[in-house]
Amino acid sequence: MGIMNLDRIFSPKSVALVGATERPSVIGDALMKNLLEGRERRAIFPVNPNYKNIHGIKSFASLSDIGESVELVLIAVPIAGVPEVVRDCVRIGASGCVIFSAGGKEIGEQGRRIEARIREAAEGSELRIVGPNCMGLMAPGSLLNASFANQSPRAGNLAFVSQSGAICSAILDWSLKEGIGFSHFVSVGSMLDVDFGDFVDYLGNLGQVKSILLYIESLTQVRKFMSAARAVSRVKPIIVLKAGRSAAGSKAAASHTGAMTGEDTVYDAAFERAGILRVDTIQDLFDVAEPAAKVPRPKGSRLAVITNAGGPGVMAADALASFGVEPAELNDRTMGELDKVLPPYWSRRNPVDVLGDATSERYRRALDICIRAEDVDGVLAILAPQAMTDPTEVARAVKESAQNISRPVFACWMGGRWVEPSMELLNEGQVPTYSTPERAVKAFMLMVEYNRKMEMLQQIPPGPAGPFPREQTRARRVVDEVLRSGRRLLTEVESKKLLEAYGIPVNRTEQAESEEEAVRIGAQMGYPLAMKLNSPDISHKSDVGGVRLNLGSEDDVRAAHREILENARRHDPQARILGVTLQSMIQKGEYEVLLGAKRDEDFGPVIVFGLGGILTEVLKDTAVALPPLNRLLVRRLIEKTRVARLLKGFRNLPPADMGAMEEMVLRLSDLLIDFPEISELDMNPVLIFEGKPCAVDARVILEPTEVVSPLHLVVSPYPSQQEYEVTTSEGMPIFLRPIKPEDAPLLVELFEALSKTSIYFRFMGYLESLPQKMLARFTQIDYDREIALVALKTIEGEERMLGVARVIAGAEKDGAEFAVLVGDPWQGKGVGAELLKKCLKSAKKLGIRHVWGTVLQENSRMLELGRKLGFSTHLVPGTHEYELNIDLDRAEFD
Repeated sequence: MGIMNLDRIFSPKSVALVGATERPSVIGDALMKNLLEGRERRAIFPVNPNYKNIHGIKSFASLSDIGESVELVLIAVPIAGVPEVVRDCVRIGASGCVIFSAGGKEIGEQGRRIEARIREAAEGSELRIVGPNCMGLMAPGSLLNASFANQSPRAGNLAFVSQSGAICSAILDWSLKEGIGFSHFVSVGSMLDVDFGDFVDYLGNLGQVKSILLYIESLTQVRKFMSAARAVSRVKPIIVLKAGRSAAGSKAAASHTGAMTGEDTVYDAAFERAGILRVDTIQDLFDVAEPAAKVPRPKGSRLAVITNAGGPGVMAADALASFGVEPAELNDRTMGELDKVLPPYWSRRNPVDVLGDATSERYRRALDICIRAEDVDGVLAILAPQAMTDPTEVARAVKESAQNISRPVFACWMGGRWVEPSMELLNEGQVPTYSTPERAVKAFMLMVEYNRKMEMLQQIPPGPAGPFPREQTRARRVVDEVLRSGRRLLTEVESKKLLEAYGIPVNRTEQAESEEEAVRIGAQMGYPLAMKLNSPDISHKSDVGGVRLNLGSEDDVRAAHREILENARRHDPQARILGVTLQSMIQKGEYEVLLGAKRDEDFGPVIVFGLGGILTEVLKDTAVALPPLNRLLVRRLIEKTRVARLLKGFRNLPPADMGAMEEMVLRLSDLLIDFPEISELDMNPVLIFEGKPCAVDARVILEPTEVVSPLHLVVSPYPSQQEYEVTTSEGMPIFLRPIKPEDAPLLVELFEALSKTSIYFRFMGYLESLPQKMLARFTQIDYDREIALVALKTIEGEERMLGVARVIAGAEKDGAEFAVLVGDPWQGKGVGAELLKKCLKSAKKLGIRHVWGTVLQENSRMLELGRKLGFSTHLVPGTHEYELNIDLDRAEFD
């Protein structure tokens, strides 16, 4: 149900508490006391048949006895009674409920049955459920404390959502000490209904929320979470602490690829794809939450360090070095300004040692110079206890200097009780404070990492990248034949046929059931040859002596055949032996890489790239990514590995054809998109010979599935079903299709062809050019929540973009906003009408019911198009704008 009713949960006009009590040390009592903090904002209804009044407020025997509207219901009764209370919530028309009761799925099968009964009780209604087994939620801005926490957070701009109540308590206590304020503070519990994806969507759309902090143990509805996170991370930071980095979540796999894709590695790849910053520890979560809430993001990693002692400055420099970064190199101008305000024997380099007798004024002057220096992205002020330095006065100076600047200032006040009052002063001034230089530097670098992630998300991929020719019917035939036979593991010949159907280069491979057949096929293929064991029961052939290379004659073929079969029978007498395969022998390539995929239980197919050959599992030089991929994402995947440096050429080895390598990964991505049945796929090694990659060994494992493409993916792929060849009302043939990230250059050309009037009509103002951030936003869309079609036509041998239309759904997907842009030379030729009509059709199929848009009064052509397509129009009072609306439930399109 998305974010429906979440606003009423966080800012309810009325709250009922089922299980309210006055008994001390009971959840119902703690909840009641916390609710009373906001009694002037909302009506409060205690529900307990054993009381007439609870804490001075009239109590009711049941929800139905209240007789007034109730928006939020808090349920603090034993879980066995929760289903009936949820039914009462539905009967009275409540918008949401928070279930605090434990005893759900966390206790096993019995708890899962109870949760199923709770879900059934709410089925068919619009009731939203937070929990069960949660600590509750708080919204300080609306004076709502619907939790049993022993204190309330300060109001602020940071939202925190946690799967652990204990982590909630720790963060809350820490935030009060550090002066951190929250807009929303949530314990999600078992997520029977409202989950992380819903909260990210909701919080991402609130202006008062500047950053979102998540503590995650597991995800539900991963595709919804990824869609929400990818949309929100572009506009505000999402910082995650994901528990479970150990290998315990990984399972044994039948391929090298499977062994390389542990659960935590996949989470890393998913978070990176979504633009999320992941931290490793609770300490990191605390440390990065503070600057995320208080200071601007650094634009780079150039940090100036100001210290009154040499040792802490060295510690800060060492901490930067651990991230591969040096302290900012101060230019002559900055050095000259520092010379004027510091003693002659200051360090004369960064870290800037202002010496042990530094006064608050000396700190202030050095800070003011560094914070405005063009060669600095942030400043860390360090204070070590010195008899000549007053920490409170220095803190006041730092607090005042840090106000109203566009660069972050961090403070490290080393010591104990002596510096506590000054740290409180810094916290009041919204300056992030730390007890050691290492923590401060790490927090700064984590903010730098987040900023880089945002820059990467906004990069425009090179292109075009496909579509590649693929024989889907031929590949489907291979997959269906294997599944019908009851097998899961494809033979090498079948595996390579599947790969070939998608244009993935493989070497010629033939199978032989007997020695004589092997001799005959070998003579046909020509020497030299490679021979491999063909067995559905033995995955790693080289491990059992099942591979022989460089066979140069009939005698070699006969000897190799006998040795391979003897080794296989010795290894596993029960294994099915289908014979051998013979392959064209590629002379030793320049490099060997691994390329494969594994289906993750939560995230679907995961692509793996790295060092290939027999050392794959020893050196573990691999990286993973989630399809669908474009050429830029493939390049990033490859560059994460150490073998990537070799592929650029090493000593006497020539560089690999990286374009061909990238294309091979892209074709694998297409194969995984089309075939949800692929459980594991392993190409190891992929030999790179004369620069070109070729898979000389391949293994594919299938698993039957009822999930159809593309629902097995957590990132929505390019929707090829929305491609159309159409002729406009003016008789012009055009091609309509969804926009792609690679379309950025075409969109720039379209913009440059627009008149100032067209720009003004579309953007409600004047733009000289499309900024990079806006260009990325327009071309890199989430196909799950946005429809954007472009009109294309080949003119004088070049593809041109004539126009673009989009329908952008909200988090609810009930209503959506439309926009249309057509280049001046093609206006009035029916291009805009075809684009918008097809967008509206697609929106209707997605379940979007209402589409609206704002059009300037002077834009008569757009107003006329809206009326032709069935939009109602009305002038917005007090403006020069019309609002156009259409009900898609009633609309019909030709």
